[in-house]
Amino acid sequence: MVPATLVIWGAALLHEALVGFSELSRTDWAWLIGLGLLAMTLDNVAGALGAKRYGAGRAGIWGAVIGALVGAVVLGPLGILVGPFLGALVAELIAGKTGRDALRAAWGSLLGVLGGVLAKLLVHVAMGWLVIQRIF
Repeated sequence: MVPATLVIWGAALLHEALVGFSELSRTDWAWLIGLGLLAMTLDNVAGALGAKRYGAGRAGIWGAVIGALVGAVVLGPLGILVGPFLGALVAELIAGKTGRDALRAAWGSLLGVLGGVLAKLLVHVAMGWLVIQRIF
C-alpha cells in the first residue's frame, strides 16, 4: 500500500531522470510538492473536520485522527474509512456523550473522510495533469 502522492512524485522524478531533468521546471516541481502536501493534509484532517462539523468535541476529533492512523496501519485501505468512525465514536462515548450524539459525530467523521478522499482524488488528477501536460 503506497500512497498515491508518493507514486506521482516518484513517477515524475523517474521521468525527469530519464530525460535529463529537462521537462519539468522548478515552478512545476513547486506546484507538485505543494499539491502533494495539500493531498496529504486533506488525508489527515478530513475525518476530524467532518466529526467537528457534526458536533464532535475535542475527544471525538482526536479520536477520529487517531482512529484514522491506527485504522490505516491495522486494516489498510478499509481502515481509512472504519478507523475515524470508530475512533470518534469510542472517544465521544468515553467523554460522556450519549450514544446518539457519539454516533452523529462518528457519522460526520465518515463523511469527512469520504469528502477528503474525493478532494484528494481531484488534487491527484491535477498533479497528473500538470506532469502529462509538460511531457506532451
